[in-house]
Amino acid sequence: MSNAEMHTVNVDEFLALDKYEVDEENAHIELAKDPDIDEFMKLVRVCPAALYRVDEGGALSFDYAGCLECGTCRIACGDTIVVKWENPQPTMGVEYRFG
Repeated sequence: MSNAEMHTVNVDEFLALDKYEVDEENAHIELAKDPDIDEFMKLVRVCPAALYRVDEGGALSFDYAGCLECGTCRIACGDTIVVKWENPQPTMGVEYRFG
């Protein structure tokens, strides 16, 4: 058995430990009103929290509530469809916990 097989990590289990304080009145991420589908699909593929989704009917959805504050969306799409990205207000956002 290799070292990689002995030390597998279930990311979903670790993310489930995190605590989120959602600022319902001040979204820290905002997208363009009519986002370019190619740019949105980049975010579907790269967001580690899977905040960007396309349903079976092709409708786009985004929810900042489970954001890990990693900035991947800002890096991947820059100013194309991410019109606002800032850190959440103090005491808001993700609180990482380790088991």
